[in-house]
Amino acid sequence: MKDSWKKNAGADWSMASAWQNLEDIGGQFKRNVDIRMKRGDVRASILRLLLESPMHGYQIIHEIDSRSGGVWKPSAGSVYPTLQLLSDEGLIKGKESGGRRTYSLTETGLEVAEADAKSPAPWLTGSDRPTGPRGTLAMSGVHIAKAAAEVARAGTKEQMASAAAILDDATSALAKLLSHN
Repeated sequence: MKDSWKKNAGADWSMASAWQNLEDIGGQFKRNVDIRMKRGDVRASILRLLLESPMHGYQIIHEIDSRSGGVWKPSAGSVYPTLQLLSDEGLIKGKESGGRRTYSLTETGLEVAEADAKSPAPWLTGSDRPTGPRGTLAMSGVHIAKAAAEVARAGTKEQMASAAAILDDATSALAKLLSHN
């Protein structure tokens, strides 16, 4: 990653390449955070969201991503099989509408979701849910990436250069942490 920054140093990045780099960084943090999520969190999240309103699969993925502050974005490969299992269990039902399958709770699903709603939502990553050192580091990385994206979007050339210097200093400091082991 550091080499790609060096290779492009001084180049006038397009927003597309800047966003791609942020996506790559986000993916690295996501891999660490996924380890933290417990078995059943996708199931519990789907039930919690459907308690609020009917949704299709990608809405569910987007809502979990949004509500976790970008720290947890479950894959379609985990959400859609879970939707099928919940349907097989009789907790949700699907309805085709506008080329999409929208899911809602059945009566039994409503009872289960209301009982589950008494515990903290699985996507909570703040003080309501311990995240551990990986989750805390990932959340800090997401925050810094969002701040860097904002500078890239709205900053002057001078502000972008200052932001790059700050990130380079942070990168060096983080690399030193590992070299002292």
